[in-house]
Amino acid sequence: MFRKMSSDITGLKEGLDPENIALWYNKVIEEAKEMAPPWLVDKIGVKQDPILYLKFNLNISKRAVRYLMMAISNNLDDMPYTTRLYFLKVQELVSQEMDKSLV
Repeated sequence: MFRKMSSDITGLKEGLDPENIALWYNKVIEEAKEMAPPWLVDKIGVKQDPILYLKFNLNISKRAVRYLMMAISNNLDDMPYTTRLYFLKVQELVSQEMDKSLV
């Protein structure tokens, strides 16, 4: 039982590893760029903070947000549990920002 719990905790920890999050951001961003029209491709990007490794700055045009959201949704099932929670939160925050801009 202890080994199972230990491996579960390790799996959860790895899901929030900055390298793991960066890998999934790269995958999601590339997929969003593939879906987006050519004139929006350069308006989709993410940059990892060089000091705070778990901080990512998402740089995306409002017109490109739907492609990002679709790319995240397409990849959620393949992500580790904690990474999935992280990206669900990203979707929530992006949605809130979009709602603010509509008001």
